[in-house]
Amino acid sequence: MSDNTHKRANFSAVTQNGLNRNLNILNLKPAATKKLVIKNLKSEPKLPDDYREQTWDKLKSAVLDIQKSKPNCYSLEELYQAVENMCNHKMANTLYNNLRLLTESHVRDNIEQFLAESMDRFLFLKKMNDTWQNHCHQMIMIRSIFLYLDRTYVLQTPHIHSIWEMGLELFRQYILQYTLVQTRIVDGLLMLIEKERQGDAVDRTLLKSLLRMLTDLQIYDQAFEQKFLVATERLYASEGQRLMQEMEIPEYLSHVDKRILEENERVLHYLDSGTKYQLIHNIEKQLLSEHVNNILQKGLDGLLEGNRLADLSLLYVLFGRVKNGHSELCVSFNAYIKKRGRTIVIDPEKDKEMVQELLDFKDTMDNVVANCFNKNEKFSNSLKEAFEYYINQRANKPAELIAKFVDSKLRAGNKEATEEELERLLDKIMVLFRFIHGKDVFEAFYKKDLAKRLLVGKSASVDAEKSMLSKLKQECGGGFTSKLEGMFKDMELSKDIVVAFKHYVGNSNNDLSSLEMTVHILTMGYWPTYTPMEVNIPENMVQLQEVFNKFYLSKHSGRKLQWQPTLGYCVLKARFKSGRKELVVSLFQSLVLLLFNLSDELTFDDIKTATNIEDGELKRTLQSLACGKARVLNKTPRGRDIEILDKFNFNNEFVNKLYRIKINQIQMKETTEEQKATEERVYQDRQYQIDAAIVRIMKMRKTLSHNLLISELYLQLKFPVKPADLKKRIESLIDRDYMERDKDNPNQYNYVA
Repeated sequence: MSDNTHKRANFSAVTQNGLNRNLNILNLKPAATKKLVIKNLKSEPKLPDDYREQTWDKLKSAVLDIQKSKPNCYSLEELYQAVENMCNHKMANTLYNNLRLLTESHVRDNIEQFLAESMDRFLFLKKMNDTWQNHCHQMIMIRSIFLYLDRTYVLQTPHIHSIWEMGLELFRQYILQYTLVQTRIVDGLLMLIEKERQGDAVDRTLLKSLLRMLTDLQIYDQAFEQKFLVATERLYASEGQRLMQEMEIPEYLSHVDKRILEENERVLHYLDSGTKYQLIHNIEKQLLSEHVNNILQKGLDGLLEGNRLADLSLLYVLFGRVKNGHSELCVSFNAYIKKRGRTIVIDPEKDKEMVQELLDFKDTMDNVVANCFNKNEKFSNSLKEAFEYYINQRANKPAELIAKFVDSKLRAGNKEATEEELERLLDKIMVLFRFIHGKDVFEAFYKKDLAKRLLVGKSASVDAEKSMLSKLKQECGGGFTSKLEGMFKDMELSKDIVVAFKHYVGNSNNDLSSLEMTVHILTMGYWPTYTPMEVNIPENMVQLQEVFNKFYLSKHSGRKLQWQPTLGYCVLKARFKSGRKELVVSLFQSLVLLLFNLSDELTFDDIKTATNIEDGELKRTLQSLACGKARVLNKTPRGRDIEILDKFNFNNEFVNKLYRIKINQIQMKETTEEQKATEERVYQDRQYQIDAAIVRIMKMRKTLSHNLLISELYLQLKFPVKPADLKKRIESLIDRDYMERDKDNPNQYNYVA
């Protein structure tokens, strides 16, 4: 009693938190420990003698019911317990073997039924799929009954399969054993896939299930995949050959893309993912790799000509799948540009449109590289190389025409573009300029045209002119543009000189108020060389020139002035029946028109004698006055060309809506003589540059072989030159004693100091 009371007292001291607050923990002594001893039974419970047979019969009955899809008369708990009891009484091995034999018998019967039947392929596949699905479902149910066996005996015994794996292994064994069944399954699957490839709808779920069966049975590779890939290769090899003959390239590319997409979908929906690489590789090989050259030869030019961007993009993507595909495409792309570009450059009949065609062609090809070829650097570089190649197939002419094109765009009256558009156009022109080798030809023609624009006041925009100059300077350096910059400086200085001259005239006693003169002082080294031309100028104009000479030389002693009438222009006041007009005309046109103040009718010879203008120049002048849009003179007989026997009279009936009329300024039109003179000047400059380069090299090296000298010259000279031209210059320098041939070795040159 006292002991129980003591325990109750202890419990009564426990607080809500489970702690005894009044108890001194240090004084507690552990109570004596009581041990619980569990003893084995003296003997195991004895099972009935026929327990093994009875229990297996019960389990066998349950398994057979599952295999026959019949209801089971035993509960799952009862069956599970029976398996556990057998395992615990060392009957697991017998139980496993019996179950295996039972399963094997059922699988064998199931597979053997497919040997005898000669049913439709599709029905065969459906029945096989049902058999497989039933087998899997049955094995899951059987495993749930024999779970204890699976988790004890099977885990503890090496080299035996789990119940699920045993079911798979037996199914696999009989599928492999009965090759006819296996062949029928695979052939049926290939038939369905072929039907789908031909556009028919097929049961993808059935395909997926049966292919999953082959994968689960681990016979997918050996039984199906190899046959499938061989069939695929055969199909696409035949299809590729046939469609390359029947289809146009855009249609063919679209078909290939569709096929690749379809096969990727097959992998996604029912094929094993491991098949993907070889499957897609097969299509790429048979539909693309085998036909790369044919596709390029048959279709690339057409796609580029038609600017078929979507098709070109697809071509680039598809060729990216093929080994060296992009390289082959790049080579053909390069060849097309060279071929197409050469037709633009080489034909003299296309000279008028050449530069615009080159710009348009470059824009188109740039667009193809950017939008279709993924801005691939290999294609960009190939494009540049091809342009540089073909634009220099015709020596000098492209450079000349590019300069003239710039002139047409920078000249007043060009209303085609805004300032921004003009700037973009100049940037594009600079791209072409970079490609040309004869940059000195461009400079010569550009300089001549710039001079005309500045002197005749026909420049559209000073900002645009200076922008172009800046671009040239950035591209070629200050040496290239120094003379051009000098021309602009002259124009600026001339403005100040003219202002000072007007003050000078205003303060003088000369009666020259009826005339107003603007003079441009040109530094001879900066400007093109103009052939002096003596013409008869009216007395009052001569007097004004002399006054200017006196004024200028008084400020700049030691200088020499030479008047150039060819680029002068005037504003004449004219009176017609319809009223007064102002005519903006060249100096030569002025000299002709002023003659009609004194005569009503003049012959060609009369005008020539009075003005002393050279025949060709006079014909051009008269043509502009009597045969153009603004006909201030009448010509007899009528006609487009000027003949020596023609007669001219003042056209008093002239009518025009404008008060100030610009009559076609013939200075802006280039004559054949001018063009030849410019070409000759470039040729002479090149001769001097070659001579200077040879002397410079020989002076430094003293002795040099012919081949080495030629190599050095190619490195130094910035314009295209032929070995024969260099040889001529070397001979010329030898004749002039700048260098000599070596006495012992005629192929070697020595510098003569």
